[in-house]
Amino acid sequence: MGMIEELKELGVDVEDAVQRFMGNEGLFTRMVKKLPPSIKDLHVVDYVEKGDYETALNNAHTLKGVMGNLSVTPLFNAYNDAVALLRENKPEEAKKRVEEILPVQEQIVACIEKYL
Repeated sequence: MGMIEELKELGVDVEDAVQRFMGNEGLFTRMVKKLPPSIKDLHVVDYVEKGDYETALNNAHTLKGVMGNLSVTPLFNAYNDAVALLRENKPEEAKKRVEEILPVQEQIVACIEKYL
């Protein structure tokens, strides 16, 4: 099983993403391989814990966009929720929502890194 099939099993809507990349699966693959560093650099939970809610919101918003563009649906949904919660001044709820998805996020990152 290759990366594309594994990502599908983890909830990534690969067909939607490839369509967004004008049917170019190679371009999608190149872009998705850039995902792990983005995730590792944009910590949401850490900034909530530090009380830096503006940075947490900015990072969650960036990750929401990246996940949406790549059709990483489970992570998109979680970061979309986190953005809404942070905008509603509910940082602890946002933190909890992100923490709930971290195991899936780690699986997706591990899957991609296996093919780098």
